[in-house]
Amino acid sequence: MIVCVAVVGQQNNPLYLQSFTNGDDALKFHYIVHCSLDVIDEKVSNPKKLGVSLNETFLGLLYPTEDYKVFGYLSNTKIKFILVTTDQDLRDADVRNFFRRFHAAYVDAASNPFHVPGKRITSPAFAERVSSIVKAFGAGQVP
Repeated sequence: MIVCVAVVGQQNNPLYLQSFTNGDDALKFHYIVHCSLDVIDEKVSNPKKLGVSLNETFLGLLYPTEDYKVFGYLSNTKIKFILVTTDQDLRDADVRNFFRRFHAAYVDAASNPFHVPGKRITSPAFAERVSSIVKAFGAGQVP
């Protein structure tokens, strides 16, 4: 189950963060997303050491915690996409597909002429589209 998704800008500024839990976990997920930025920077700065191709936008599993798994995706424009999930047995193909759809939703939101690049995404249409992508991802999982 996806518990949080985030979009982080080029200067590591949060552009969008949405939690899908019932509790007051927003601060905890901000912390998890912030910690994942260090792992992304390490993977990007040492690609040969960590076996990451710079042509590959999907960064894979960034790190597991006791309760969550954190996945990352880096666009060509250095926008970072973070996925926090509780599922322990996710296939990379499913996560890649999620990130492709999430990235496409971001591109559509950023292409809005009223959106200021580098500023938070406040579009209700984007939030609704992200929610539908998350629901479709959860529905596609077979227990």
